[in-house]
Amino acid sequence: MSTPSSQARREAATPPCALRRRVTSKVHGIVRVDDYAWLRAPNWQAVMRDPSLLDLEIRTLLEAENAYTQAAMADTEVLQQRLFAEMKGRIKEDDAGVPAPDGAFAYYTRFITGGQQPLFCRRPRAGGEEQVLIDGNALAADHAYFRIASATHSPDHALMAYAVDVKGSEYFTVHIAEAATGQLIDSRIVDNNGSIEWTADSRTLLYVWLDDEHRPRRVQSHKAGGESRDPILYEQADPTYFLGLGVTQSRRFLLLSVHDHETAEVSLIDARDPSAPPRLVSPREPEHDYSVEHHGDRLIILTNSDGAEDYRIVEAPVDSPGRENWREIEPHKPGRLILDMVAFKDHLVRLEREGGLPRIVVRRFADGEEHAIAFDEEAYALGMSQGFEYATTSLRYTYSSMTTPAQVFDYDMQSRERSLRKTQEVPSGHDPAAYVTRRVMAEAKDGETVPVSLLYRKETHLDGSAPLLLYGYGAYGMAIPAGFSTNALSLVDRGFVYAIAHVRGGKDKGFSWYREGKREKKVNTFTDFIAAGEYLAAEGFTARGRIVAQGGSAGGMLMGAVANMAPELFLGIIAEVPFVDVLVTMLDASLPLTPPEWPEWGNPIESEGAYRTIAAYSPYDNVGAHAYPHILALAGLTDPRVTYWEPAKWVAKLRALKTDDNLLLLRTNMEAGHAGASGRFERLKEVALAYAFALKIADKQAL
Repeated sequence: MSTPSSQARREAATPPCALRRRVTSKVHGIVRVDDYAWLRAPNWQAVMRDPSLLDLEIRTLLEAENAYTQAAMADTEVLQQRLFAEMKGRIKEDDAGVPAPDGAFAYYTRFITGGQQPLFCRRPRAGGEEQVLIDGNALAADHAYFRIASATHSPDHALMAYAVDVKGSEYFTVHIAEAATGQLIDSRIVDNNGSIEWTADSRTLLYVWLDDEHRPRRVQSHKAGGESRDPILYEQADPTYFLGLGVTQSRRFLLLSVHDHETAEVSLIDARDPSAPPRLVSPREPEHDYSVEHHGDRLIILTNSDGAEDYRIVEAPVDSPGRENWREIEPHKPGRLILDMVAFKDHLVRLEREGGLPRIVVRRFADGEEHAIAFDEEAYALGMSQGFEYATTSLRYTYSSMTTPAQVFDYDMQSRERSLRKTQEVPSGHDPAAYVTRRVMAEAKDGETVPVSLLYRKETHLDGSAPLLLYGYGAYGMAIPAGFSTNALSLVDRGFVYAIAHVRGGKDKGFSWYREGKREKKVNTFTDFIAAGEYLAAEGFTARGRIVAQGGSAGGMLMGAVANMAPELFLGIIAEVPFVDVLVTMLDASLPLTPPEWPEWGNPIESEGAYRTIAAYSPYDNVGAHAYPHILALAGLTDPRVTYWEPAKWVAKLRALKTDDNLLLLRTNMEAGHAGASGRFERLKEVALAYAFALKIADKQAL
């Protein structure tokens, strides 16, 4: 007779089989059958707030999948521990950010040895003792999941406000504490989206409130420590738009933004009189995107108006900011995408990308003279941090490449001198000279060229024998930077080539690169990724069938699509929180992100064309009876962005239809959401699982 433990082990080693319960629907006269719709819990909103409310049958299946994944990966447990130790060893545990000055203080975050959460700190600018304002480790002690989304000090430096999520569902509670003592004085703001901003009086906090559908619905005003009802400054009735808060560098105005992925509408809230009605800059128009800065008696506006697909910069009077008063100060240049800008007292700074690479350009307001901050490497990542101050000549930026750890510089915009403030430390050691980083161009199906960033060790043989991890995203205009990744070294040091395919759907080659990878042209994202893989195999960086593809969220959709379209090209697929049930999600207007996502994917409720386009590529709908690569899917139970049932349904259908014996694994984090495990080390365990999977299927697990 078997013991319970041996019986349990046998069950864990058997792939779970989800029940098939046929559900039929008809849209635009098209009949659709879904055997696994039951995996969506009817009370999913309640589960986001309290995961214990999940239906027992669904929970049982998810836990069985977790047990099966653990059993299937049992032979890599030592490898996972080794990978975790390696990746943790490359992180400086007692690390600290470069202090950012603001008035009498300089603010920064730091970590302590063994600590998972950040400490938010400050020091007197003139010198003195450190003060810990928020101790993330102490606050997280009683929670399986804990994340601080935002932390901000009041203009008079007396109060700290910070937004905390303890479920992974991105419903935040805002806490307000006295900066001098750490005493908590207020925790009345609940159901916040993490967006908070102080007004000039240092006692009023504006925040965005989420409704029961997890949609940002209102901007409200809260008096710290007050007991009265929070007045509503703005209410957004249209579920197809997001709602957010920002602030100009001058701190003169708070910015109320109503937007989707291609349209924006910004209103000014007077920081000195937040109860006054918000002042609209320019009413929303379809596909008109803009953002706003402030300088003296004028606004500086980054806009794609008047055909400026890659954006231009205009100015307008604060008192009459409508489009009829816009005057151009930086014209549109096709192929030169302006990504961001910040207005200081004497300088306007813009971050732009041309030829696939970013640069920073500084313009002096007084005479319009400008210059660029130059860099030499073939592929690199660049970001700027404007800090807290307006009347300053100092700009902070961060530079890295796939071989160069991140470097933080302070740049004097007047003297053009730069000072290195910090270089990312790799405690276990890192020799950039041991690695090669390259950028190559793969020819796409339609003749376009797809940039691919590469990292590998110098001694890696480029004869087709090396396995290759190919990462991709390709949505929402997000470009994937060719930056330094300490985690990727664990694969590269074991003989992998690490590659990033900068596919259409991002803005890597300008706005048109985004436009050509969305809605009816979404398939370009998938064919670009396949073309990148084919090119890398043809050039000897790897071989067909030796590529492990990786992507998350919308990049997880990419993973599901290419698994259907070109399964023989890939050895394995790592799909993190994969958006794979695209058609069903876009047909469900009750889900948090569906209405504002229609401009990205199309609205299949109203348009038969959009329905047919999405149905033709939706990974779940196109699972077929053929062989698939090895697949690892990772999910989060409380994920409001890609709900847990999408990867669960996908894996269930794959298991029922696929004709191969390759691994098909699903791991759902039952205590986290879209971002996975919280804490800078716990997250590494999920990375270690993914990399152990890649090494296992590439027969390199012993390395």
